[in-house]
Amino acid sequence: MCGIVGYLGKSSAANILINGLKRMEYRGYDSAGMAVLNDGIIKTTKKKGKVSELERLVDLSKENSTIGIAHTRWATHGFPNDINAHPHSDQANKITIVHNGIIENYTAIKKKLTLDGYQFKSETDTEVLAVFIGALYERFGDLEYAVRFALSEVDGTFGMLVLSADHPDMLIAARRGSPLLIGIGDDEFVAASDAAAVIQYTKQVIYLNDNEIAIITRDGYHTKTISNEDTISKIEQIEFDLEQIEKGGFEHFMLKEIFEQPETIQNAFRGRLLVDEGDVKLGGLRQIQEQLRSAERIIITACGTSWHAGLVGEYMIEHLANIPVEVEYASEFRYRNPVIKKNDIVLAISQSGETADTMAAVREAKQKGATVLGIVNVVGSSIARYTSAGVYTHAGPEIGVASTKAFTSQLTVLSLIAIMFGRMNTLSKYEGIKIAKELLNIPDKIKKIFESADKIQQIAKQHAKAKNFLYLGRGYNFPVALEGALKLKEISYIHAEGYPAAEMKHGPIALIDENMPVVFIATQDEIYEKIISNIEEVKARKGKIIAIATEGDTRIESVADNVIYIPETLPMLTPILSVIPFQLLAYYTALELDCDIDKPRNLAKSVTVE
Repeated sequence: MCGIVGYLGKSSAANILINGLKRMEYRGYDSAGMAVLNDGIIKTTKKKGKVSELERLVDLSKENSTIGIAHTRWATHGFPNDINAHPHSDQANKITIVHNGIIENYTAIKKKLTLDGYQFKSETDTEVLAVFIGALYERFGDLEYAVRFALSEVDGTFGMLVLSADHPDMLIAARRGSPLLIGIGDDEFVAASDAAAVIQYTKQVIYLNDNEIAIITRDGYHTKTISNEDTISKIEQIEFDLEQIEKGGFEHFMLKEIFEQPETIQNAFRGRLLVDEGDVKLGGLRQIQEQLRSAERIIITACGTSWHAGLVGEYMIEHLANIPVEVEYASEFRYRNPVIKKNDIVLAISQSGETADTMAAVREAKQKGATVLGIVNVVGSSIARYTSAGVYTHAGPEIGVASTKAFTSQLTVLSLIAIMFGRMNTLSKYEGIKIAKELLNIPDKIKKIFESADKIQQIAKQHAKAKNFLYLGRGYNFPVALEGALKLKEISYIHAEGYPAAEMKHGPIALIDENMPVVFIATQDEIYEKIISNIEEVKARKGKIIAIATEGDTRIESVADNVIYIPETLPMLTPILSVIPFQLLAYYTALELDCDIDKPRNLAKSVTVE
């Protein structure tokens, strides 16, 4: 849950490393550090805090090394401070590494090294790995062998880079369970955990596979397994441009990404909707059509915002296809004994395609013989490569830690999958055409919601001092209530809970008083009257009511303190619209409270450790 970057080439390494850290700071920002090699000496600089704190310590005009590694950290082992910041070195300061992941057996390795006389400065598992590699190098005199030997002995996950004072023309990269790619430029290489750090220099990359290392020299690179078997790595192309990871005039990435949603939703269904046939064409699923037609149950597994999308997907698929769907937290799925049958389909959802728990759930499902599909955003990611088939969301890079456009793109893809399964089963061509046509209208309807942004900002200012929020919805909009509460918690640090509206009476109603904002999704559908009754129950207890309602609904204004209108659409597509006001409400609340919106405390964008 950090960002790593390394450089070997002909330019100033320090400049490229600092720039790379800035590009990846959304992945971790407790501390940052950099190591460069000059005249056989490794110079390491590291600092608690954001990359800007590190940059103040480095005089880039005087740095002329052409090889180095760097890291921005999200703490797992040890408090965020200067000592625990990466890079970490061995006892002789001959070998320095940066590392993402967790070494699970580091305590046993550390104990053995301590008995052998080695000492440690930090609380981290990464330093233990660095010292271990250094001890092996001291013993065998072969850096590559020392790295491979050490990695064969450790349990856990790693994406790592190794810099050696004795090898001024070499970097070693290794990966198991934590993403790592190598950008191939003109007589230069940029290795990183995220394509954002590479794209300014090259779009040609190779993605390391699990248990694979790369030996990078000024003449080229060579990949092999940790057990020393040569491998062939395919050069792939990064699909996004540098402009997509810039703010483009917006104050925050999150706001930019909210306003990109009309385009990203269109990208998610472009070329896939067969409107005249009331059907869809999903090329990534073409080769498993037989298994899809035979599906007797679908299990959706995901974490966080993706799990909320999965809940909406459950409603969609069951409604259109009459196939039973279960939605599982990936973190729980992997640690029990899930019952998976021959004709089950397991659908894993992850924005990054690297979420550790979701990846573990994918492995568990495959081991039990399921057909496993992926819905991911990042091309070349672990889940995209490991699943049997899948669908990309095409949302483009999402930099804001609080997911926005990825969520609505996932909902869009899930609606396509629901139509696909529906047409294989009970959905008529007429109904399929109706849904497809309405999906085409969703981007313009989101633009209409943006016209209420100023009003939503005023509502946020009015309630920003509240200590608690309650979000309530029913049917398709219950998962959106969960997502709205999560967004507020993530970036404003206000406690918020999402519930099915009818469940309010079974406990949460005890919390409601004149200081409690209660946010309802009260769109006009078959359960509208039920929602109105729930609103009346809150109103009777003096709760402050914010309602998301359908355009033209004047009745809602008599019971709600504030109303935010969204255009009318089909019930199954309502979540794509109703979540937009929640994203803006969370954003403007955090803005009012002067929070660090793009990099909220304690959070990282891609959760690649348990």
